Order: sequence, then C-alpha cells, then structure tokens
Amino acid sequence: MKGKMSQSVPKRKVGFAHARSWLLVSAHKPELFEPSAACPADAIILDLEDAVAAEAKSRARSGVAQWLRTGSLHAWVRVNDATTKFWADDLAALRGLPGVDGIVLAKVEGPEQIDETARRLRPGLPIVALIESAVGIEAASEIAQRPGTARLAFGSGDFRRDTGMADDATAMAYPRSRLTIASRAARIPAPIDGPTRVPDEETLVRQTEDAAAVGMTGRLCLRIEQTPVVNRRMAPTPEEIADAEQTIVRCETIRDPSDVPRLAQARKIVELGRIFG
Repeated sequence: MKGKMSQSVPKRKVGFAHARSWLLVSAHKPELFEPSAACPADAIILDLEDAVAAEAKSRARSGVAQWLRTGSLHAWVRVNDATTKFWADDLAALRGLPGVDGIVLAKVEGPEQIDETARRLRPGLPIVALIESAVGIEAASEIAQRPGTARLAFGSGDFRRDTGMADDATAMAYPRSRLTIASRAARIPAPIDGPTRVPDEETLVRQTEDAAAVGMTGRLCLRIEQTPVVNRRMAPTPEEIADAEQTIVRCETIRDPSDVPRLAQARKIVELGRIFG
C-alpha cells in the first residue's frame, strides 16, 4: 500500500478523555494503518518506539508523517523517549501535521520531559505520559500535574522488567493505583492500563476488570480483536444505565445526604452511556 488512504477516515467519536481502547500499530507496517483506522478502537497509536528497530526509525517516521499530513487519517503517535537520539526528530516530523491527534511519550520519568516535549509541538496538543519504571511511578504526581499532560498510561511490561514484579493483579495493584490517584489529584482523566499480551479473551477480560477495579478507564491494545472487548468491559452495561436513570428520578429531590454521592455516580454512568453510544 502506498500513498494516500483509499478513503478518508473521520476522527473517532470518543475523545481522548474517555477513550477506552488504545490500539498500538507498528509505524513500520503502513499496510496496517487503514484496517486499524476502520476498527472499533477509541484511539489509534502509530508506534515509532518499541515496534520499530533503530535502523528503520527514519523510514517509519517519514511514512507516518506522510499519512498524517493530509488529515485523511487521524491518529496518536508514540514517540521515542526524551533520552534518545530519535525523540527530537520524531517531534520535528510531527509538528503541525493535521492528522496528529496527540502524542504518547514513551518512558516518562520526570515532569521536565513533558514540558520539553510540549514546547516542541503545536500549542495545546495533548500528551499521554507513558510511565514504565519505578522512577516514573515515583514521579507520577508531578508528571500528571504538568499542563501538557492529558492522561497517564502504564507501560506494565517494562515496569515489570524494571522492578521484577509479577504479572498478576496483586503485584500490579500498587502501580496502577498510584497512577489513578496521581491522575485524580491532578484533575486529569483516569489512566490507561498496559496491554494484555497473550491472545486469549479470558485473560484479556480478567486483566481489564483488574484495571477497572483500581480506577483505570482505558487500556492499550496490541490486536484489533482486543478493542471491542475492552470497549465493552470499560463501559456501563444497559442494565447499569437503566438503574442509574431510575436513581436520578428517585433522587431528583435530595432528602438524605447519602443520596448525593449516589446521584453523582448515577449521572456519571448515564453520561458515559451517552458518550459511548
């Protein structure tokens, strides 16, 4: 596949603040761009970092820029981390392109990396800070509070390699919770969890529920078929929406202080149902 897409792909209907499924697509495989853009993912991330070998980064970067230049494809781009020689070139190639919805910055370990990245982009372009190490977790609050930070995300695989922690819900509850608390304290949307690497749906569902249990509202995805599963599991069910609507009617005139949080939660559920359609 060369040149432009066969047809224009509109911007996705769910904004980044509520996006549940974030599909990583190798920037070295442009033949995957169009089918990925047509999939149910709430957000597409063209990956210039882990998915591309060092010797192929320049060509992949040029290919991504070509596809995003016209605005026919809208996507986020994961750029190389700020300590690498590739970072500045990634940002220079992407600056001002109409198809760039935002930047995912790899291996963030300090707030200054967000600040410097934001300075090299068009004003207001959102940045998702991908935290992948113990140092990054310790700095999560400061990172979340930077003006350029739109959301935090958890690079769970690299974090486990850095810390030696196991890939289970108990071990991952602490770093996941740290990101949720940091996000809430900074008044930014809830964080995005790392991906499920094994292909079976049972594991995907379990790990998605584990992430949701500690307040995460999105997940990175490695395969198109994971995206509808994540979308379903991170959205209110029709039954939950119906119950919430009934709660709003019952609590319309608040007489008991306990109705206040119940009403707020019900309104949130109904609003999410509207956003996700």
